[in-house]
Amino acid sequence: MSIVDVRDTVVPIRSRIRNAYIDFEAMTVSVVAVITDAVRDGRPVVGFGFNSNGRYNAQGLLRDRFVPRLLRAAREHPATLLDPSGANLDPQAIWPILMRNEKPGGHGERSVAVGVLDMALWDATAKIAGVPLWRLLADRFNGGAADSQVFVYAAGGYYHPDKGDAGLREEMRSYLERGYSVVKMKIGGAGLDEDLRRIETVVDDVLDGAADRLAVDANGRFDLGTALAYGEALGPLGVRWYEEPADPLDFKLHSVLSERYPGPLATGENLFSHLDARNLIRHGGMRGDRDILQFDPALSYGLTEYLRTLDMLDQHGWSRRRCIPHGGHQFALNIAAGLGLGGNESYPDVFEPFNGFADHIPVESSLVKLPDEPGLALETKSELYRSVLKPLAQL
Repeated sequence: MSIVDVRDTVVPIRSRIRNAYIDFEAMTVSVVAVITDAVRDGRPVVGFGFNSNGRYNAQGLLRDRFVPRLLRAAREHPATLLDPSGANLDPQAIWPILMRNEKPGGHGERSVAVGVLDMALWDATAKIAGVPLWRLLADRFNGGAADSQVFVYAAGGYYHPDKGDAGLREEMRSYLERGYSVVKMKIGGAGLDEDLRRIETVVDDVLDGAADRLAVDANGRFDLGTALAYGEALGPLGVRWYEEPADPLDFKLHSVLSERYPGPLATGENLFSHLDARNLIRHGGMRGDRDILQFDPALSYGLTEYLRTLDMLDQHGWSRRRCIPHGGHQFALNIAAGLGLGGNESYPDVFEPFNGFADHIPVESSLVKLPDEPGLALETKSELYRSVLKPLAQL
């Protein structure tokens, strides 16, 4: 068997929302379809991949470098794409083919392009094997153990020009009505006093005073003084976690903050290699008994690199349960279930149609089960499949 084609497109997910750092007026996503000559149920197996929100499409990189490398290998050395049986793809063997002639460091948007392809390759691999990706991962890398359901929280609470405190309360209540018990909102896009008022209105009026059901996210906005000031105000409230208070590569700032802020910190969604993740663990003051690691496999060279990150965490004594990936997509959800992570982000209302999980599986008490369909089961998201994936694959 072999890969016969790779198709890509760019899809807008623009919105009037903003966080502390960027707005989403021009946000886009790259989507790829990896077409194989393997046949299941009378149709060619197609693997789908896309990048998470917050990083723009990587179409230029895909078309200039990474897709041509993959297709050249498929034409000239097809056996290098396959596992030892020769009957299925091997994403871990394909990864170095994609990265051939790439210098180390300077990950930038390159990690996004490779992550999109890697997602599609794992989707195709599991489909060819006839199993859900979470089951494939559990059997290969986790001794066969898979979680039957995964913790998810509702991420929202963005700044919006037409939404005041009443709109924020209505949004958060709607998440509780849809089965979420833990929610997250943005901070840092307003002053401290205004943000504290917004936090208090959610905690007091929506969560009945349970601040540990609310996480807050500054999206890397603060300098040290501001991060400490917010930390001093947030500490007595007891929020679920204080997320990305500063630039993700300012490990010294994180280390200083962790000495002063007693509650859980969360970061990592904008670190795109296992080496950057290792620097965070070595130098960022992260505490394995409480802090959350949010590395996003779709943005950081894919699952193949994420496995290296998990190996690094194991070597440093971190539990995988401290990992709750950013992104709100079914790729990370499968990884969380199959590899025993601590949960997954969810976006109930934004970044459609890439947000959310299988249409027929509800969220209950912030827990969601996974579909049994082979691969990532993106086909169980009807609007995504109808409007984006099916036309791309031309099935």
